[in-house]
Amino acid sequence: MNRTFRRMLALSVMFMTACTPIPQSPTLPTRTMGLQDSLPPMRSFAGSRVNTPTRSNREIGKDFMDLAFRMESGRVVARLTRFEAPISVRVTGDVPPSLTPDLRALLGRLRNEADIDIFMTGAGSASITVEAIPRSVLNAAVPRAACFVVPRVSSWEEFKTVRRTPTVDWTTLERRDRAAVFVPSDVAPQEIRDCLHEELAQALGPLNDLYRLSDSVFNDDNIHAVLTSFDMLVLRAYYDPALRNGMSRGEVAARLDPILSRLNPAGDTQMPRPRNDTTRDWIENIETALTAGSSANRRRSAALQAVSLAGAMNWSGPRDGFAHYAFGRLNVGYDSDIALASFNEALRIYNRSSETRLHAAHVSVQLAAFALSAGDGAAVLNLVDSAMPIAAAHENAALLATLMMFKAEALEMTGRTSEASAVRMDSLGWARYGFGANANVRARLREIASLNPLKGI
Repeated sequence: MNRTFRRMLALSVMFMTACTPIPQSPTLPTRTMGLQDSLPPMRSFAGSRVNTPTRSNREIGKDFMDLAFRMESGRVVARLTRFEAPISVRVTGDVPPSLTPDLRALLGRLRNEADIDIFMTGAGSASITVEAIPRSVLNAAVPRAACFVVPRVSSWEEFKTVRRTPTVDWTTLERRDRAAVFVPSDVAPQEIRDCLHEELAQALGPLNDLYRLSDSVFNDDNIHAVLTSFDMLVLRAYYDPALRNGMSRGEVAARLDPILSRLNPAGDTQMPRPRNDTTRDWIENIETALTAGSSANRRRSAALQAVSLAGAMNWSGPRDGFAHYAFGRLNVGYDSDIALASFNEALRIYNRSSETRLHAAHVSVQLAAFALSAGDGAAVLNLVDSAMPIAAAHENAALLATLMMFKAEALEMTGRTSEASAVRMDSLGWARYGFGANANVRARLREIASLNPLKGI
């Protein structure tokens, strides 16, 4: 599993300007920007517990088995492998200032929530090495990968030597002794943190992603940015003393029910819901839709096929909603009516369950852009006010800052200028964490302000 550039689908509103009749380079007054030459200090989250709803242990057990004994490609993993505690983690490379504090917060959560004996070390070797390298170097070797993890190596130079050999094939492991997580050193702090969460979780545990999961980073829709309570439960079960290295799927299955009952007693009282597996043709259509390289027509066609397949399979949740979301995204600037209808349908699907509230918050960004460009400030406020607490609870600063910027525009549009200035200024600290460089923050401000029909005309 690697965190690919398609994760940005969940955050980007840049495409929304394509459907708005405004000048290409609107002149925005300094008052609108809410800043002069400097931005307020960067804000970040404390790395606290990210709670998601408790599901049936029978559901979670099936998820665990599918995550642990299959690769993303569909290849079977024959045996359970994990590190033997204690697990040491070291950091090397071009380490940006935010990386170490975010990593320490993550390791603290893994100790407290997953009960894994894991710690940072300054030694020259460790169980897991986190190496930060420039994005251009990383992408030159592994195109389209934002970050990734590989077994049996401890450095970038070592990886380059063995990258096309069985050494880095997870399915050949008998146990885990060494792994390396490679993250970009020159991107926004949030992107680095998200990479740490997803790739360190895979270094420790499951190797698969499942599109059916609504409450996990182990899902290629990349809606969740940080490890959830579901993810921590899976990792805690993965390192439970009742399991050991080398166990087969059947051996783990025989022990998993009592493990989950002990770790998550509330899950024994929940009724399981029937959920069928995600078909390979749906996955391939989604990947075609979200991956650059294919023509725009082919990508839209693939997204529409994913919508049709989800309907035929009677899915209703993260997969059905995500197919509509992707189809809407690909129709912005091509057919705005279809895009708007698709986003509304995605929001309707996601709003059915408390498990997909964060998904709904992402869709709210798209709908807020349509409402703002239509001059409907009240609709914008209705959308963002319900989404902002969810973004904060799930520690997504980029999403939170974007929602706040939309709110500031809507407040200004409705005559509440002092409130607008305060919200816009408050958004900037989160934006610095979510988008990185000051130029990126200012670009996002301009982008959203340019959707306001009262400006730049």
